[in-house]
Order: sequence, then C-alpha cells, then structure tokens
Amino acid sequence: MCESHPHGPPHDHGVRHLDLRVGPDHSREFRVVLTGKGGVGKTSLTALLARLLAREHHAVLAIDADPQMNLPYALGLEREAARDLVPLGRNDDYVEEKIGVRPGSGYGLFLKLNPDVSDVVDRFGVRGPDGVNLLVMGTTVQPAAGCLCPENTLLAAVADLVALRPGEAILLDTQAGVEHFGRALAKGFRHCVVLTDPTFNGVQVGLYSARLADQLGIPFVHLVINRVRSQADLDRALGYLQEDGDFPFSTRHVLPFDAAMLETEPAVDALLDQPDSPLLQSVLGLRDALTAGEEAWVRCVS
Repeated sequence: MCESHPHGPPHDHGVRHLDLRVGPDHSREFRVVLTGKGGVGKTSLTALLARLLAREHHAVLAIDADPQMNLPYALGLEREAARDLVPLGRNDDYVEEKIGVRPGSGYGLFLKLNPDVSDVVDRFGVRGPDGVNLLVMGTTVQPAAGCLCPENTLLAAVADLVALRPGEAILLDTQAGVEHFGRALAKGFRHCVVLTDPTFNGVQVGLYSARLADQLGIPFVHLVINRVRSQADLDRALGYLQEDGDFPFSTRHVLPFDAAMLETEPAVDALLDQPDSPLLQSVLGLRDALTAGEEAWVRCVS
C-alpha cells in the first residue's frame, strides 16, 4: 500500500548489532517508541516489528511499558510463562536492592536517586520467539504515585539505561496516551511511530503525540494509520489530520485491516506465516523505513 523507499544495509550471518546513526552524532542508535490512543494496535505492531527485525538477525530488545502487559502474549510467549512475569515496578526485592528502600515502607527515607541498573536486562530479560529479548516494566513513571517513591525511581533509572544500551534494536511499547512523553521516557529515542486508527479521537491523540515527540527532540516521527478497510477510511483519517494542522511526518504508512490478526490473537504468529498478506507487506515497509537511516516520504494509496 506504500511506495518503496531505501532499504537498510545488506544482511550478514549471526546476530547483528545495529549501528544506524543520525549523521555525525554517534550517540543515538536504533531506538523506536510506539505511541497512540489505547486500542489502536500498538502492542501488535511492536511485536511484529520486533520479530521481523529478529528474523533478520538483529539483536532486539522489546520493552513493555504498558500496565496491561500484553506484549509478552503478542510476541508469542507461552501463556503460563507470560502470566508468571513480574514487572520491574512490582519487583519489591529488586527495588529495595537498587534504591535502598522497599516500596510501601513509608515516606521520609533516603533513596538512591542514581542506582546502577546495568544488570536489569541480564537478570530480568526473557527470551521470546525468534530470539527477541523482552523486558517488562509494567508501567511508566506515574506522577500520581509520587515523584520520589522507590518504584518510580527505579523505573526512571531503567528508562535512562535502555536508551543508552549499544548495539541493539530497542522498541518501546507504551501505555495509552502521552504520559510517557510528559515523563520524558522516550528521551534518547531516534524514531517515534505514531499509531492511529481512522477515527477522530485516534488522530487527535496521534497528532498531539507527534508534536510532543518533536519537542522532545526525536528526529524521525512516523505516522501509521491502522485498520484501514477502504479508501473512505483513509480519506477520513487524512481529513482529520488536515483539520488539525497536520504534521511533517518523516514517513506515512497505511496498514489495511486483516482478519488474520484475530486467528491467534493475541499473538502475531498467524500474520508472520502469511508472507503475501497486504498487512504484513505494509509492516515490512514500515520496518524498512525505520532501518533506512534517512528520512523518506512514503506515499500511501488505497
């Protein structure tokens, strides 16, 4: 559904550590945060991108920062294993080890504000299908929970760490809305994928997210319109964009509705097994835009 655009560098054998950089600035590598209104398909798209990148021998770290914690299921982990995962924010022992205070132990205690959490992925990362490494945070830093509570301090430190891990393709699945931008969780990420469906509310949240991502300094902001059933759906979404002033997205993509996504829901395996699926082909186009290492305009048609 989208025109072709530059592809990434040739593949090699074994696990590949990405070095896709922004011009002369080597401080940023391949970091993607996915955002949008609740229910527009962020988790499924995160899982698809993660597994497609892993199948190309990239080292992939997928991070679930949504309190609903559905990314393990979407990636295809066994249900029992996914249910047994304890998010970092609820791992009281690890919080106490790193912060010096156990959650719920009371106020007025001294916290370690810059804890060393460099071991977090090795200790709590879970290997999923196709070799995707998964880290479940469970939530972003919530202002209502108190700025200096132990679990928030830990999650903030982990968020800073993952933006600095070298040689990995890192994909961050966020909770609904834009709170992760308010707390600067996406700082240091190179790409923001703004996902919407062809609804007024979806487009409004998407545009707000895109503008916040731009203010945060994320250099590439991509638009994805999901679950498009017809040209009328696409025209309606584009109309909503124009009404609210639009945004200079680096690329724009259309993902057609595909009932195959429901066959093994919540896992994405059914779609990965259908290489000729228009939906999968559109996701591959998004993957290529993210790994191209340059801005591109992808004109989407019905």
